[in-house]
Amino acid sequence: MYHAPVRTASIPPKLHLASGVGMVAANMIGSGVFVSAGYMALDMGPGQILLAWVAGAVLALCGAVAYGAVARLVPRSGGEYRYLSELLHPAVGYLGGWASLLVGFSAPLALDAVLAGAFATTIFPSLHPTWAAASMVVLLTGFHAIGFRSSARTQNLLIVVKATLLIGFVGVGLTLGSHSWPTWTPPHAQAAFPLSPFASSLFYIALAFSGWNAAVYAAEEFENPARTVPRAMIIGTVLVAALYLLVNWIFVANLDPGTAYFTVSDETRRVTLGHAVMERLVGPTAAGAWSAATVLVFLSAMSAMTFLGPRVYAAMAADGFLPKFLRASPEGHPPRSSLVLQALITLFFVFVQGVRETLVQVGAILVLFAALVALGLVVARVRGMKPTPSKRAVVAAVIYVVSSAWMFWKGFGDRPQSLLWVAGVAVVLLVAWALSRRRGVQE
Repeated sequence: MYHAPVRTASIPPKLHLASGVGMVAANMIGSGVFVSAGYMALDMGPGQILLAWVAGAVLALCGAVAYGAVARLVPRSGGEYRYLSELLHPAVGYLGGWASLLVGFSAPLALDAVLAGAFATTIFPSLHPTWAAASMVVLLTGFHAIGFRSSARTQNLLIVVKATLLIGFVGVGLTLGSHSWPTWTPPHAQAAFPLSPFASSLFYIALAFSGWNAAVYAAEEFENPARTVPRAMIIGTVLVAALYLLVNWIFVANLDPGTAYFTVSDETRRVTLGHAVMERLVGPTAAGAWSAATVLVFLSAMSAMTFLGPRVYAAMAADGFLPKFLRASPEGHPPRSSLVLQALITLFFVFVQGVRETLVQVGAILVLFAALVALGLVVARVRGMKPTPSKRAVVAAVIYVVSSAWMFWKGFGDRPQSLLWVAGVAVVLLVAWALSRRRGVQE
């Protein structure tokens, strides 16, 4: 059942529009854009790759518009957990919260950490990539646990560094790179348009775009969240989408499948497409410097996810679905216990999960729960909830839901066993929700 949104007063608002836009951009720009096109180049040509990124940008923008309307209906922190609980059913929200806990933040954070650890070896060759990745997770958790001011300063500094590096990369690519249309063909080229690879690639892209909804996880920490949060998501998504299209043009115009795909089989010792571009256009020294700089780009994304993820777990704890010690403090300090929990789950992924598997699985889960939130907005409109969602937002939500269904059908239709583990986890979590609810009623 829907409950009217009630703003809690436990956390005084501290964030403004610029912080929200930076938060969205920092969450979005991580490892995905630097590795996805390489996998895509095996089955898709340059035009198809760019078309896939345009489609991903449109879907992310539709999602941002839909989430903006949901943020006005439910101006509270907690992301998918809060929205699905309010708009569809608490059990669905419980699933969304655990999805955020297990894969929404922890798995992408681990992916960025693994790649950052690999690139750190370009600076210190004696480092062990996996242990370097784990150390970064622990250090960032410590910085964000100190307090809000330290957390915000760390995040803002890394955002500035990331923006500077990416603008420099785009400048080099557009100035020194090729401006003619690429003519290479993928090694696994199909006679017709590769629908299944195209749909599967959208899950890679979904992970690269994940973070367009970042501001909703800390909604209560913004001034005027009903206005600021939607604007932050839309502005941040548009800016990052433009950057992604430029970066991927540089990739396809200057690389062929022989260099676009990772040439080293070891999961922990890879170069990104950015490294390959810089090596071709400037030289090996610049390529090594770029890989070193990539560590800072990934650290910024890791910092943003470290900042936001625990807000979801704190919201679940406040509602009684997680232990009370995971709740945020009344003084507005970061939920330190939730930070530690997220770090432990992230470290698990760092040591056991592969890069490509993470790209597909996490992208699919993120798309699924974002589509459920968009569906919840349509339900809110049908039920006449106030404030009434606009027609534009509802149309955007419908586009997102229909497109997501098509992605799952084409991407997993011929291999449904790939999603069986998702169904199994969902059943376990629904049982856990029922037990939690029963315990809450008895208390």
